[in-house]
Amino acid sequence: MLPLILTNFPNLRSGRGRGLLLFVVSLAGSLWLAIAPAQAYEVAINPPDPELGDTIAVTVQAVNPGSTQVPTVTANDQAYPTFPIGNNRFQALIPTSPLDPPGRIVIRVEGEERTRNLAVGLRNRRFPTQRITLSPGSSDLGTDHEFARVAAFKDLVTPERYWSGPLLRPSQGRVSTEYGIRRYYNGVFAEDYYHRGVDYAAGTGSPVVAPAAGRIALVGRVADGFELHGNTIGIDHGQGLLSIMIHLSRIEVNEGDVVQAGQVIGGVGSTGASTGPHLHWGLYVNGVAVDPVPWRYQGF
Repeated sequence: MLPLILTNFPNLRSGRGRGLLLFVVSLAGSLWLAIAPAQAYEVAINPPDPELGDTIAVTVQAVNPGSTQVPTVTANDQAYPTFPIGNNRFQALIPTSPLDPPGRIVIRVEGEERTRNLAVGLRNRRFPTQRITLSPGSSDLGTDHEFARVAAFKDLVTPERYWSGPLLRPSQGRVSTEYGIRRYYNGVFAEDYYHRGVDYAAGTGSPVVAPAAGRIALVGRVADGFELHGNTIGIDHGQGLLSIMIHLSRIEVNEGDVVQAGQVIGGVGSTGASTGPHLHWGLYVNGVAVDPVPWRYQGF
């Protein structure tokens, strides 16, 4: 049997990932080409056992130090924006909500390196329910202008990341309504409704601070037709993370301003559809209202 000489060229590409090309040369002079398996991405999922309302952070480490292509991350075949976070690492944020079915989520990472398929179980979670009786005409609050501006804000996914670490509590008031509460209106269960944030009850004018650094992307006032949300501030924290503050008594920022974590941006109020002075803080990830509480302790 003739001996073989193996020569590798690790910087050459093979197929969909960076593989190892093996040139097999026999002493008889024949040349054969073999392709070793490509290296696979290293993937971390946090939290490893998410429940409804959690944000799932998918962190991808490229094994090849020369990898520059941003990998594609999908969850149950839906793609999510992925951004570089340094040291050949990339991150995608996958939102969940009380409207999602609990069960298995298949997360797929593909790009220059070998595709990874991972499964995570999304746990069920019990959310309290409320029964609300609406008077005739009270369900028609809100203007087209208001809805269009808020919808455009929630769709923002900008590349610059402003936030760093855990988010701050935006008000020192007591929590009066938790995230995720479901409701019956006039005895009928609202299938598409859940409380999309956390409410803090506090005195009118009490300070409201930015929970993280960001750019003011939305300022809406009652005088401009914000009759449902009341005086409103929307902060773009970058990479699909957004905060919206509603029912404010005053606004101390302008659209386009860049704010820092802890900076006072307005005051607690009862404008819009509100039964008393409180701050409603909604936190959105890629257009879905997620539970803000884990963000205050983990920060992703």
